[in-house]
Amino acid sequence: MKSAVNVRIHASQFPENVRRDLLASLRTRRVNHKFHYDSLKQTQKWLVLHEAHSPARYDDDCLTTYDRAFVETSAQIATKQIHVIGLGCGGGQKDSRLLELLQKRRKNLSYTPCDVSSAMVLVARRAAAKILPENDCHPFVCDLATAGDLQTLLVTPRPSLVTFFGMIPNFEPQIILPRLARLVRPKDHLLFSANLAPGSDYAAGMKRILPQYDNPLTRDWLMAFLFDLGIERRDGKLVFTIEAGGAGLQRVMARFHFTRACRVKVEGEEFSFARGESIQLFFSYRYTPERVQNILRRHGLRVCRQWITASEEEGVFLCQVA
Repeated sequence: MKSAVNVRIHASQFPENVRRDLLASLRTRRVNHKFHYDSLKQTQKWLVLHEAHSPARYDDDCLTTYDRAFVETSAQIATKQIHVIGLGCGGGQKDSRLLELLQKRRKNLSYTPCDVSSAMVLVARRAAAKILPENDCHPFVCDLATAGDLQTLLVTPRPSLVTFFGMIPNFEPQIILPRLARLVRPKDHLLFSANLAPGSDYAAGMKRILPQYDNPLTRDWLMAFLFDLGIERRDGKLVFTIEAGGAGLQRVMARFHFTRACRVKVEGEEFSFARGESIQLFFSYRYTPERVQNILRRHGLRVCRQWITASEEEGVFLCQVA
């Protein structure tokens, strides 16, 4: 393993822009999700949470579903050269499994793990280094919510397989879907997963999955952001609700409600929170297979294959340009 690694960092994660986004999050009372992965401590808390509550980690059927999707996707890609772009790569476990299967089919691979957290891209790079030569792995740090030029920076002459696992729920559909669509050319593929609301009753399915969010580990992870600002646990309470969001979807929302007045100073600017005020910390959209297909169609993408877990709480979708 090299003692030094080259990591590209997009301007969206330059210090002055991170500062701008942090102040905007506090002014608007809507926290950019990237600030929950900002420090090594937060990254570690998220990894613990992911291990405990992600169906992809503990549900055997979910693991089988992902593996079936990866096996069939690797078999469907006919091109010899392939560039895997892991958007929101996290720890890179899923990308690494996919790379392993593609390599078994003698594909000539390159890999770009991409995440808002430099710690995450390094973890993903380390996982991929067990499969690929280190020179074929190109870590890239950026904020997908604000980086508008990813097509120029990520797309190479090779056909691309863009992965986006577990990330779509944490973006407004009208923001992330056009950006994904711009990365996918006619010979490219997009493979992504979405958290689903199970059953035929959408509202009932939302209530069923709420405990996956409203639990001590998620609370510990989300509250780390406020604690680092100087806000204390006794200043309020974290409340999870289900509400309507964009594109006819529902989402789980986490807000911290202040039960007493609070004042913090961040980057030289002072912020006051009145009693009864709240700040939006996190949201997660829940889809259904039909809603996935309908929304993607509006952005010029079609679902070629889909794999749904027996619990109906997770789906993997292989897409191409419509």
